[in-house]
Amino acid sequence: MRAWSVPSVPSLPVRGPEVAVHDTASGRLVTTSPDGPARLYVCGITPYDATHMGHAATYVGFDLLVRAWRNAGHDVTYVQNVTDVDDPLLERATKVGIDWVALAERETQLFRDDMEALRVLPPAAYVGAVESIPLVVALIQRLEAAGAVYRVDDDLYFSVTADPAFGGVSGWDRDQMLEIFGQRGGDPERPGKRDPLDCLLWRAERPGEPAWESPFGPGRPGWHIECSAIALEHLGSAFDVQGGGSDLVFPHHEMSASEVQVADPSHPFARAYTHAGMVAYDGEKMSKSRGNLVFVSQLRRSDIDPMAIRFVLLGHHYRSDWEWTDDLLWQAAETLEQWRKALWLGAGAPADAVVAQVLAAVADDLDAPTALASVQAWVDATLGTDGLADTSDPTAGQAVRDVIDAALGLSI
Repeated sequence: MRAWSVPSVPSLPVRGPEVAVHDTASGRLVTTSPDGPARLYVCGITPYDATHMGHAATYVGFDLLVRAWRNAGHDVTYVQNVTDVDDPLLERATKVGIDWVALAERETQLFRDDMEALRVLPPAAYVGAVESIPLVVALIQRLEAAGAVYRVDDDLYFSVTADPAFGGVSGWDRDQMLEIFGQRGGDPERPGKRDPLDCLLWRAERPGEPAWESPFGPGRPGWHIECSAIALEHLGSAFDVQGGGSDLVFPHHEMSASEVQVADPSHPFARAYTHAGMVAYDGEKMSKSRGNLVFVSQLRRSDIDPMAIRFVLLGHHYRSDWEWTDDLLWQAAETLEQWRKALWLGAGAPADAVVAQVLAAVADDLDAPTALASVQAWVDATLGTDGLADTSDPTAGQAVRDVIDAALGLSI
């Protein structure tokens, strides 16, 4: 599956610091230490509706990580999946009377368009669940060989007790897991399971549903095994960062990690697990089930500058939970106009300090709000908002323009 086009990103004359991110599993900040290219896996969309601000916040957040690694001098291997066959997609297709393949292709293209508009750097491998079915089958066979697979009727399940480290990603106790599992795609009440927390690996063919041939009989992959197989194939074990929204900590990232760790017990799935916060609207987390969504594509069609959308997202630390409002968007548009005015001058306040501050902030757990504040201080000094303009650096405008593009993804 193809990704989207690569935006032009300026090269900087200075190198940024090594990058530290918050690791959910340990609960602390860890400095990444890539062995070769930095390796990142971010869980992608299930393409049954348009990209909303919760999605956009996650992918812009991890775009900061890719940029920070590159500015620190690392090559980056970034992998993202598309769950292009799953229950929500099939249910939506039936409800609206459209072929599920056509729906997935349409919404995936809309996602690509949104990511291009927001200047998110594309993954090196953008992999659909359907095209990864041979990888899923091979991984299930490895899990079978490890004694971690059993049948319930014609479905295959993964035994979570096969992984001694199960629970290490979320840090949750069993009661917490059981409370949430059923709300996030699990089936703890299904008769015949050895453990209520065991997760589906292979769903046997049901009437009216798509299915693919396999050694286990016709069917399709479970959710977690899809990401396990794709990450293992394209990144290997012990890759640098597993990323996604905080709602994926359990069960998705917990299960994906355990499946790979049983197949390859000599290595952890990932070295760090990093999670973006949730975006609310009208007082509740944005979700398709609630219908309280603000779509990137709708704003773009309303002639909203995509950089204003990105600016709003950058104004909140990627790990924070926050609420979208229209006022934030209008404030962002006004601020960008002020920044453009300062940058168009060419000369400005000395740029070396703000360049270093922006790179340091983004390398420090992707702290975009602090980086924005540093640029705003430079803009204020350049325009003389206190009555005393500083244009002593004749090349400052270009230097600041380059760092906010290379580090923050803002093209101004």
